[in-house]
Amino acid sequence: MENENIKETEELVLDEQSSAVTTPDEPHDKNVKLMSPTQMVLRRFFRSRLSILGLVMVIGLFIFCWVGPLVYTQWGSSEIDKTPSVSYSVKVIEIEGSEPFYQVIETVQTNNSLADPSVSHPLGTDKNNYDVLARLMSGGRISLTISFLAVFVITALGIVFGGIAGYFGGVIDNIIMRICDVLMCLPGFPILLIVGTLLQSETLGVDLEYRIYWLMGFLTLISWPGTARLVRGQILSLREQEYMVAAEAMGYSTTRKIFKHLVPNVMPQLIVSMTLSLGSMILYEASLSYLGLGAPVEYAAWGTMINVSSDPDILQNHFNVWGPPGICIIIAVLGFNFIGDGLRDALDPKMRR
Repeated sequence: MENENIKETEELVLDEQSSAVTTPDEPHDKNVKLMSPTQMVLRRFFRSRLSILGLVMVIGLFIFCWVGPLVYTQWGSSEIDKTPSVSYSVKVIEIEGSEPFYQVIETVQTNNSLADPSVSHPLGTDKNNYDVLARLMSGGRISLTISFLAVFVITALGIVFGGIAGYFGGVIDNIIMRICDVLMCLPGFPILLIVGTLLQSETLGVDLEYRIYWLMGFLTLISWPGTARLVRGQILSLREQEYMVAAEAMGYSTTRKIFKHLVPNVMPQLIVSMTLSLGSMILYEASLSYLGLGAPVEYAAWGTMINVSSDPDILQNHFNVWGPPGICIIIAVLGFNFIGDGLRDALDPKMRR
């Protein structure tokens, strides 16, 4: 009897233990939700109000620049409004010994230049008789496209040279880093002004439509050292990790070890660097276009549109001509900076709580 009671007690204990054990596929607590690293990063990113604001600003600009021309088809970016316009101004004439009298001056223009905002032109026209709203959309496409291309090329060059320098080290590392030191010592903007002036000469035969692309291409050639240093520093610490020792033991090629095992681990930092660099590239393009070294008047860019503010009359009396492109530049730079700050906080391991 005692043996039977002991046996029954052992069976009850085993039943209770088996019922308490959960399978690996089932969470211990059904209210606990497992999240992947990507989901955790996205959750931290969308918790930040500034990140969401930056995302909305950037997406809004892209919709405005790419979808807007499909809706606003009344005027093209290079279409001149040849509608005659009449403007009136009053001139006060004072003669000694008599009361002043007023003279009304009627000005008839063959083209609709510097028109105020109206139904036909929601943002008015500029001094060259172009519709401001249509050119604002077209200029946004040019400015954003150039900035994105420049950032992607800079990142690609930085990954290649930084990855090679960090992995091989030694003489190769010294040569690449000395090249980076020389390029980082160059004054970027003054050199761009010199190159832009040279491109204006007829001897080179450069089409003015593509001059801004040449300038931004030259800017990418002198701007990759910062990204290369970032990649090199990260790879120097990653190449001694256990998974790299395992890759070496398995006989993987050097290209595979660099670009499949090392570079992907540097991508979070590169993504943050790219988003923050986009704002700088937009400012570079706007500054060059403002100085007359960007896209010609026929091919609008935001900086080219602001260039008309050099005329005091337009600066004081026609905010609708130069104000909107300036606001778009501010929105673009702030939006990309907000996104970059949000990604930096979301990818920071110290923020995981």
